[in-house]
Amino acid sequence: MSLSPIRVTVWGENVHEQRDASVKEIYPDGMHGAIADGIAKHLGEDVVVRTATLQEPEHGLSAEVLAQTDVLTWWGHAAHGEVSDEVVDRVHEAVLGGMGILVLHSGHFSKIFRKLMGTTCSLDWRSENDREMVWTVAPDHPIAAGVPNPILILAQEMYGEYFDIPQPDELVFISSFSGGEVFRSGCAYRRGRGRVFYFSPGDQEYPVYHHPDIQRVLANAVGWAAPTGTERITPFVSRRPTGWFESGETLPTADPRLAQS
Repeated sequence: MSLSPIRVTVWGENVHEQRDASVKEIYPDGMHGAIADGIAKHLGEDVVVRTATLQEPEHGLSAEVLAQTDVLTWWGHAAHGEVSDEVVDRVHEAVLGGMGILVLHSGHFSKIFRKLMGTTCSLDWRSENDREMVWTVAPDHPIAAGVPNPILILAQEMYGEYFDIPQPDELVFISSFSGGEVFRSGCAYRRGRGRVFYFSPGDQEYPVYHHPDIQRVLANAVGWAAPTGTERITPFVSRRPTGWFESGETLPTADPRLAQS
């Protein structure tokens, strides 16, 4: 673990759980509640977990909350457009500065993931109780530690290629489905000083976040995405005068001398 305890904020849209009886039956404490419980169960004293939802002021992601978050998990689906651009910019800045983020399932269409990826993040899909098999393609990656190969999910929504994302820095998992489709289901990136992991299993109509192997992946991903230092610094422009490493002189972004050519 990079930091101990790792401070985790589990963000959930919390729309389906309030609106759809079928989802509420599977996730009586919300999907965010199930995700938070799974991470806490697997990491124990190594984490402190809190939850936040769309309906809270600032969606529960104030500057103060993000400053106290080492890793953020993000699940959204029905209300991507309702997420404030100001909050998205705030989360984006935090990731560039070193906060880790786990984007889950239909969060591929979230504003924050599309901003981090710079692509449409489009894909193929079908919700017909497909069997999903999650295959490990990077067995030595920390996110795959202790994870069976494959993970078997008996009923799940199908996500299929083409998935319009940048080439992952590290591809950890691919999934196959009973219809024959395959999907890059576990993709790791670095953005600025932060780490990003996209993990696709976890539709609202299926009890995937109660699956112990899925919980293990999320717990591993929290450990991988956690920053290694205590200070969050967004990369910035700095002019380096000749001999700066001897004099210690650097120019911050706001210094008017940076405008000189």
